[in-house]
Amino acid sequence: MTLPQTIGQAAAALSIEPLSLVITGLDGSLDVRIDTERPLYPASMIKTPLAAAVWVLIKDGLIGADQTVRVTGSNLTANDDASPLVPGYSATVAELIELMIARSDNVATNMLLDVAGRERASAIARERLNLRQTAFHRKLSGSLPLIEDPEWDGVHRNAHPAADAARLFESIARDDIPGAAELYGALARQTWNDKLPRGLQPGDVLAHKTGDTDEVTHDGGILQTPQGGVYVLAVYAGMPSTPENNAKFGPFMARLRTFLR
Repeated sequence: MTLPQTIGQAAAALSIEPLSLVITGLDGSLDVRIDTERPLYPASMIKTPLAAAVWVLIKDGLIGADQTVRVTGSNLTANDDASPLVPGYSATVAELIELMIARSDNVATNMLLDVAGRERASAIARERLNLRQTAFHRKLSGSLPLIEDPEWDGVHRNAHPAADAARLFESIARDDIPGAAELYGALARQTWNDKLPRGLQPGDVLAHKTGDTDEVTHDGGILQTPQGGVYVLAVYAGMPSTPENNAKFGPFMARLRTFLR
């Protein structure tokens, strides 16, 4: 049995399905891919490529990290945690990136979509970050009903499959893109840690991002082991994000961890 088959069976045994997965060792020692192009909705995984696109704009001098943006009612939506982004509050672009990644703040995401522009951010993802299947189409809604979004075409959804997520995490780990160090720091300060982190071993460090809706539950990032291994993981599952389903990621990560050094 091949390693992808073994991992696929481990996921099936935990009812983590449908599954889209990438595990890559930066030293080339491991490369496992399962249905990596499956078009699962990315949910909040879309926030990492948006942050990367914004950092490209910062490094190009088109916007400033210390540039301030005022919160408006049009970008307000629910969050899983209290947000400082209330109407009238002014945040810097750097603060919005931190909130978007480390706390998965939906209001910060919507504000940064305005700052970067959807078409421009999508072009950066494709042309500068080599994320060929990634696109920004709609602002985020933390609950129903969906927020009003006049710029949405009414058809397309945000796209960022597991293959692109893993490619972006690898670029961050290799320091190959603008703002890689800042992006890694924000991922390392992740406050939502109820999935893959629960299956780690002592001394492991996972800088990561999650994604959750009533359709999908995802987790992925950059794992550093005490033995010196560095791995990129992207685990997408086409099942609702519930406490029961999210709890499956811990034992699954524990199983994955047996293949990593």
